[in-house]
Amino acid sequence: MATPDDAFLPPNLDLAENDVIDAVEIEAEPDDEDEISQVEDNPLFGAEAHDAPARVSGFDGVGTRREARERALSLLYEAEQRAIVPVASILDDLPVAPEAFAAGLVVGVSDHLDVIDATITRLSVSWPLERMPAIDRALLRLGIYELTETEVPTGAVISEAVELAKRYSTDDSHKFINGILARVATDARS
Repeated sequence: MATPDDAFLPPNLDLAENDVIDAVEIEAEPDDEDEISQVEDNPLFGAEAHDAPARVSGFDGVGTRREARERALSLLYEAEQRAIVPVASILDDLPVAPEAFAAGLVVGVSDHLDVIDATITRLSVSWPLERMPAIDRALLRLGIYELTETEVPTGAVISEAVELAKRYSTDDSHKFINGILARVATDARS
């Protein structure tokens, strides 16, 4: 290990004869008061940054609603696969509760399931509800609930459902999902 120059060591550092220094960290200090005030006034470096909660992975910022929709989709899919009735009771079995928005979507779909399924049946004449892939049913239920019972912008609801269909369903499902949800939006939000 190279011996650092004494100029880099703090004057009060008490080293024994056999002590070895692995590394020296040098922190630059601002030269004058102007630099200090610029740093303190900058919201990225000032008190606001120190008071802000630390970022953690999961539902913490960018994509929060997208992640919540994805979680709600997985819960709706799981509830159908496990034949859980009412659908919202799947939330009772979870060791960790989902984000509030995701839970609200699951409860909302569960509360309006009969009306939502009737809407799907009415609009999907050539593809009966029971013959659709389960993931498509879950996506349509989620999208129809958001379009008919929430104030989420139409474009956001449809584009999120289409993206989830592209990721999790068949090659052509996103077109089918887009078509059904566009009709629902025209009927519900005109």
